[in-house]
Amino acid sequence: MEQLTDLKAILHSKRANIYYLEKCRVMQKDGRVVYLTEEKVEKQYWNIPIANTTCILLGTGTSITQSAVRMLASAGVLIGFSGSGGTPLLAASEVEWFSPQSEYRPTEYLQGWMSFWFDEKKRLQAAKRIQLLRLDYMQRIWSKDRDLKAEGFHVDDADIQNALTPISAKIEQSLNVTELLLVEAQLTKKLYKIAVNRTKLNDFVRDHSNADDANAFLSHGNYLAYGLAATTLWVLGIPHGFAVLHGKTRRGALVFDIADLIKDTLILPWAFICAKEGATEQAFRQQCLQNFTQHKALDFMFDAVKELSKQSN
Repeated sequence: MEQLTDLKAILHSKRANIYYLEKCRVMQKDGRVVYLTEEKVEKQYWNIPIANTTCILLGTGTSITQSAVRMLASAGVLIGFSGSGGTPLLAASEVEWFSPQSEYRPTEYLQGWMSFWFDEKKRLQAAKRIQLLRLDYMQRIWSKDRDLKAEGFHVDDADIQNALTPISAKIEQSLNVTELLLVEAQLTKKLYKIAVNRTKLNDFVRDHSNADDANAFLSHGNYLAYGLAATTLWVLGIPHGFAVLHGKTRRGALVFDIADLIKDTLILPWAFICAKEGATEQAFRQQCLQNFTQHKALDFMFDAVKELSKQSN
């Protein structure tokens, strides 16, 4: 069996894989974690490179053995149970993760986070910083992503600039979390409109319960982003309940805060583009994972959380 030091050779921020599995059995076999699918003729085993994996979503019709969980935990892989397409069976406001346990996780970033978290003003400053980092990331990625440009998303277009330019000032001027959430919602609504104009999906209305492709892809992609956020927080040792923006009475709210850093940049436009092209769920998921790797989403999220945890120093 692989040693623990071998499994952790790849930093979490550099790992490439997120798995969504359904109708299969995950198990340990010959010192590896594999998943078993039942084909018409024979059973087939597929290897999961756990040392290069951040999280695994187990969808409908899946099961997992204790020995597989032990190996995944030793490699620091998060395990989530979800419904079809990666959307959790629980309410959309809840994210459930089985987190690997270790007595050697860092405390530096938790201590930094807690040094400001109980101060409402400092907590608001952290929330503003997340939104400003999100805005900067979007402008930086959209200005260089050739595939997005080919689909008509040019960051210097008038409608995009009209949506993004005033936001920084509005973020800074927000007097409380409620005002900041309103600014965030207004920006996302404008981005939906921009995406609708580019893809001609004029009948789109954001509805989490709607089964049309654009809504389904948005929900699916957002949960992939939640996986990255949960991984980032686990590795840095910060519990998911210490949110700075989204409902602080919700146990997983900090996951939503950190996912905000990349969601609108890497998920939103491609949900509409893939819906326009009639892409399959698998093709959309692959596009999201490619975006995460190409634009170093995990690196960015790690750096952002580290920065925030040191803001009171």
